[in-house]
Amino acid sequence: MSNQNKKSSILKQSKPLTRRMAWLFLIAAGLIEIYWAAALKNNSLGILTLIALLLSFELLIRATKMIPIGTGYAIFTGIGTIGTILVDMFYFQEPFRWVKILLILLLAAFIIGLKISDGGMKKEGA
Repeated sequence: MSNQNKKSSILKQSKPLTRRMAWLFLIAAGLIEIYWAAALKNNSLGILTLIALLLSFELLIRATKMIPIGTGYAIFTGIGTIGTILVDMFYFQEPFRWVKILLILLLAAFIIGLKISDGGMKKEGA
C-alpha cells in the first residue's frame, strides 16, 4: 500500500467533526491566540509562539468546517481581544479603566449572541 493510499485510508477512518467539537476547537483557538498575541507584545517570537500561532489558525480552520466563517472569525478574534486586554491589564500593568471592562462585557455579550444565533446553544444529537 503506497503512502498516499495509507493517508487516504486514515482520513476516511477519522470521525466527522461534530458541531460541539467545532465550537471547542474555536474556543481553544481563541484562547491560544491570547498567548501568542501577548508573546508578540513581549517581543518573544520564539518557537513556542510560532507553534501557538499555527495551532490557533489550524483549530480555527477546522472549526469553520462546521461554523460559518463570519461567525467563527468574529468569535475567534473576540476571545483573543478580550483575553489580550485582560493580559494587558493584569500582566503588563496597563491601567485599569471601567470603560474597558464595560466594553469587554459588551463584546462578550455579542460573542454569546453569535453563538446563540448560530444554534450553538441547542442540544445536539451527534
